[in-house]
Amino acid sequence: MEISTLYQIFLNCGTVTTDSRNCPKGSLFIALKGDSFNGNAFAAQALNDGCAYAVIDETGHNPKDDERYILVDNCLETLQQLANYHRRQLGTRIIGITGTNGKTTTKELISAVLSQSYHVLYTLGNLNNHIGVPTTLLRLKAEHDLAVIEMGANHPGEIKFLSNIAEPDYGIITNVGKAHLEGFGSFEGVIKTKGELYDFLRKKENSTIFIHHDNPHLMNIASGLNKIFYGSEENLYINGRVTGNSPYLTFEWKAGKDGEKHEVQTQLIGEYNFPNALAAITIGTFFGVEADKINEALSNYTPQNNRSQLKKTADNTLIIDAYNANPTSMMAALENFNRMKVKHKMLILGDMRELGAESAAEHQKIVDFIKECEFEKVILVGNQFTAARHSYQTYANTQELIQALQNNTPKDHTILIKGSNGIRLSSIVDYL
Repeated sequence: MEISTLYQIFLNCGTVTTDSRNCPKGSLFIALKGDSFNGNAFAAQALNDGCAYAVIDETGHNPKDDERYILVDNCLETLQQLANYHRRQLGTRIIGITGTNGKTTTKELISAVLSQSYHVLYTLGNLNNHIGVPTTLLRLKAEHDLAVIEMGANHPGEIKFLSNIAEPDYGIITNVGKAHLEGFGSFEGVIKTKGELYDFLRKKENSTIFIHHDNPHLMNIASGLNKIFYGSEENLYINGRVTGNSPYLTFEWKAGKDGEKHEVQTQLIGEYNFPNALAAITIGTFFGVEADKINEALSNYTPQNNRSQLKKTADNTLIIDAYNANPTSMMAALENFNRMKVKHKMLILGDMRELGAESAAEHQKIVDFIKECEFEKVILVGNQFTAARHSYQTYANTQELIQALQNNTPKDHTILIKGSNGIRLSSIVDYL
C-alpha cells in the first residue's frame, strides 16, 4: 500500500497504537516485532478491542476478505515512513535534542518554558529511539505550534537515522560524554554520532542550533551552522552563573551583556543541571517567551523518574539519580555531592553499564575519586565496582543490599543513589 493511502487511513483513525493492550476506539494498530513478541499475533485482538485497522507484515494472522487488515513489507519501516510523511504534511517547527547526559531533563525544561506561550508537543519520558521518535511524531496535531523531539543513540548512525525521520528545524546537543562505549567504540565515536544532528541541520535551509559555548567538544564540531550561544561569558545570547546548590540549584541569568539580571530557585539537584536550565532559557527567549514566564516555568518544574529527585523519608534525605549512569554523569554527580553543604553524606553507587573494554578502568577512576572525598559511608553495588581496588562495602546485586538494609537502616544521612537503570537501585528507596 502506498504511504499516502495509508496516511488517509491514519487521518481517519486519528491515533496510532503499537500495543495491543492499549487500543483506543477507532485507532490504527501497527504490529511491531521484538525479541520476545510478535505484534502480528495480536492483530485480531487489537481489532476486537477497538482498533479500526491493523497493519501487519506476516500473512496467516488475517482472515481472508477482511479489509481491516493492511499487509505491508515491514511494519517498523512503515511506522517510520508514516511518521515522516505526517511530519512533512503538517510542517510544524521541530526542535531536535540529543546528548549524552541531561537530554531528557533539558527536553522537559524546554517544553515547560515553551508551553508558557505555545501549544507544544514533546517526547513523553525517554521514548527517544527508532520506535519512540516516530510514535511521538504521529501525535502531532495541526494545533501544535512547536515540537520538542528527543533522540537517543547507543550506536553510530542512529542520530542520523532519527534526524531523517523527524527532520528538525532547530537542534541542541546537551553535551557529549563517555556512555555506551561498547556500542560507539570510543569517546570519539560518541562525539561523531551526537554530531549527526549538526550534520543534518547543515544541509537544511534556515536551520539553527542552540549551543553551550563552554563545551569545547561541541564548539569543535559546530562549524557552518547558525549558532545561538549560551554559557558563562557575559556577551553571549544568554549567560549566567550558579549562586547556590544546597541542595537545590539556584542561579542567575541575563540576556547579553546589559540584559536585566534574573535569579531562579529551581527544584533541581546538581550544578550539572545549570547548562540544561540555560538551554531552556535560551530557546524560550529565542521564541519570544517573556522572562517572567521562563522563570516561573523553571521554578515550578519538578524532576520525575529517578532523575535528580530529592526525597525525604522518615530516616534520611535521598538524592535519587538511579535512572542512568555513565562515567561523565557519575563524576558530575559525585563532584556536586562533594560540594554540597550537608552533614553525614553517604553514597550508594551501582555499576555503569555498556562500557565495553573501558569498564574496569572507568569504575576504578570513580573509586579513586571517592577516596579523595569526605563521604561518611560508601556502598558499591555490582560486579564492576566489586572488582575495583578499594576497601568499601560491596554487594553483588541490589537484592543483597536490600537484605542488609533491612537489618541495618542508616539514620540521619543525606544519601546519593546513582547507577545504571539495570542495577535497579531505585528499588532500595523504600528501605531507606
